[in-house]
Amino acid sequence: MAEPDPAEPERVQLAAEIAHWRHAVDALADLDTIAAPAAWAGLEEYLRMRVRDRLAAVVADLSLEAAHCSTALTRGDDTVAVRRSVLALRRRYLQVETILDFYGDAVGSRTNPALAAVLSGLDVIAGDSLDVILGRVGIAAPPAVVYVDKGLGAAILRADVRLWDRTSPSPVAAIKLTRHNLSYPTAILHECGHQVGHLTGWNAELADALAVALAPRSRELAEAWRAWASELAADVHAFAQAGWAPLPALANVVDGDTAAVYQAVHGDPHPFPWIRVIVNAALCRSWFGAGPWDVLAVAWARRHPPERAPSETAGLARLSVDALDDIVRVCTRQPMAAFGGRPLSAVADPARRSPDALDALARRAGPSLLTSQYLARREPLAVLAWLAIRPVTDPVNGPAHRRDLLDWLARLSPGAPARAA
Repeated sequence: MAEPDPAEPERVQLAAEIAHWRHAVDALADLDTIAAPAAWAGLEEYLRMRVRDRLAAVVADLSLEAAHCSTALTRGDDTVAVRRSVLALRRRYLQVETILDFYGDAVGSRTNPALAAVLSGLDVIAGDSLDVILGRVGIAAPPAVVYVDKGLGAAILRADVRLWDRTSPSPVAAIKLTRHNLSYPTAILHECGHQVGHLTGWNAELADALAVALAPRSRELAEAWRAWASELAADVHAFAQAGWAPLPALANVVDGDTAAVYQAVHGDPHPFPWIRVIVNAALCRSWFGAGPWDVLAVAWARRHPPERAPSETAGLARLSVDALDDIVRVCTRQPMAAFGGRPLSAVADPARRSPDALDALARRAGPSLLTSQYLARREPLAVLAWLAIRPVTDPVNGPAHRRDLLDWLARLSPGAPARAA
């Protein structure tokens, strides 16, 4: 009588485990289970296909990995090696599940038709924001998908960044907009700035340029702004495209008690909130002269007096205020290789987003500002900036202005001709 194979119980168990994970992987292939068909329909077709095709490819790779585990067991490979493969399959399944859940949640925010229409309009805005600079330096702008979620601040998962499985690149720039800022969506322009800064190499170049410009004042100051360059670049990107409109929203998001507003967290790429707001106000003052941004800056200085700053950031705050002209100059007027040897202002002129320029556009357009598809596609960022700032400049009619913005976004047509160069 043949001796029983001591490895047989392990093989039986492995077969059951492999069958379990293969079934689980097969279930992932139905992408309509992670977001309803109505939500998928809320994406423009080319975006929908791009996202679905990439997710389907991720699941297909996982399915192939599961099949390899099964084949190895069937041909009698060592059970210890097969077990290692099954554990690796399980880890990768969880990573892929995280990817699908992320995109499922993002797409799922479009189940409501009214919200889907607004988000579709914001997709257009994000695409235009990316193309303003990327198109002028010869870089193809990646597609963008905007979704709404909880929290205070916006975020971006950059296109082509490696996802949770560390092998699959993100098929689009996925931009989170918070619910409280849905009717004040200028944070999208900041998030697009992260994608632009990465693709052009501006982040690294700006970091070096700031360090060189500020080193004569203080080595500590130079290194602080070097570390903060990527977030500063994103702020400047939003400023160049929408003027002062992003500033009130930024101040609203980063405000808090005075201790928090002056807190600099080691390793955090964000400037501490107080100086971030002051620098953004300085951008406006440098390009537009005196204006409501000065009122906001004064209010912040009174709400969070510099003399109450903790010792570890008080010096940086004082030195940064003294260096505001240098910071603004480097960010907006200094030629950069990232922009073909031109300053940022040569490819995205902030003067075109001054309050006077935006008001002149609104006067010329009259009622058609809210209804003209031609104008919406020719000057989408200017119209967005004017509509976004109206609740701040005319708070009595704030609810009506917010409705105007949301209605305008819902009417933006992804299929319309692209904006003027």
